[in-house]
Amino acid sequence: METLKLRADEPGAVERCAEILKNGGLVAMPTETVYGLAANAFNEDAVRNIFAAKGRPGDNPLIVHICRMQMLDDIVEEVPESAWKLAARYWPGPLTMIMKKKPAIPYACSGGLETVAVRFPVHPVAQRLIELAGVPLAAPSANLSGHPSPTTFEHCVNDLDGKVEAILDGGPCSVGVESTVITLAAEVPTLLRPGYVTLEELREALGEVELSRAVLEKLGEGETAASPGMKYKHYAPKAKVTLVKGSRERYTDFVNGHAGDGVFALCFDEDAPALKVETVCYGSCDSGEEQARRLFDALRELDDLGAKTVWAHSPSIEGVGLAVYNRLVRSAGFDIMELS
Repeated sequence: METLKLRADEPGAVERCAEILKNGGLVAMPTETVYGLAANAFNEDAVRNIFAAKGRPGDNPLIVHICRMQMLDDIVEEVPESAWKLAARYWPGPLTMIMKKKPAIPYACSGGLETVAVRFPVHPVAQRLIELAGVPLAAPSANLSGHPSPTTFEHCVNDLDGKVEAILDGGPCSVGVESTVITLAAEVPTLLRPGYVTLEELREALGEVELSRAVLEKLGEGETAASPGMKYKHYAPKAKVTLVKGSRERYTDFVNGHAGDGVFALCFDEDAPALKVETVCYGSCDSGEEQARRLFDALRELDDLGAKTVWAHSPSIEGVGLAVYNRLVRSAGFDIMELS
């Protein structure tokens, strides 16, 4: 398959991509979080083609993207009061809400569940593409399954060239990690995947919000993934990644004592001067927002540099740092080193 590569600011480019979607094709599109691989959410065959293009397990649910609140009428059975409260604060934006689905959403899209994950992106190109396509768009991250998520057009081309009909260049993503996912289909609203909208902010809006243990721990054998990013190893470069917990001094001492061929540090900007191995920095230790924006690019850079072993300095789990930690611990396959 020849993949069209289009700039969103080219005349007619977004319209051309909308026609591809109307005809059952796949388009990698920009959002503020990461690039998404979009298909008509109502077209079961098109949705299944997303899984095929990515090599994605079929029980990993997709997120459905909308551009108007009225589109919820065709997607969910009921919009609970909690959803209206969150939408008033965070939509459009990097927040996904899970609610009971209508039959129009195929089980291929929901991972076999009776619920559907819905998001209203703020990115103007994503909104325009959904509007022109005339349907909600199912769109997981536009990468090969398991690889670091794509935050640039180039990342999408590296993973999906020849596998999808079009890739639409809307520039680098401003947030850099996937959306926060909260289920409103449980007895108590529960955070399933952390993101730019933080646990603290969700609790401020709704009161009681539980934190799923799958945010910090691996799902048990046979457990069902209620959200994307819960069940499988994700975001991983080719190198063996170990998440290292400890102060700057303990981290740098540990890494310097474990140097060798192909050994890299995935570290904070402040760590780098004291390290005696090759470094790739993913932001300041004091800025979860910066870490989120730079993380996936840093993980891909490790592949470009030929890293074989990566010692990743663990971030804080406060605020946006929880999202960064969640992505890193999955990229490491839950291999954690705690320095006493």
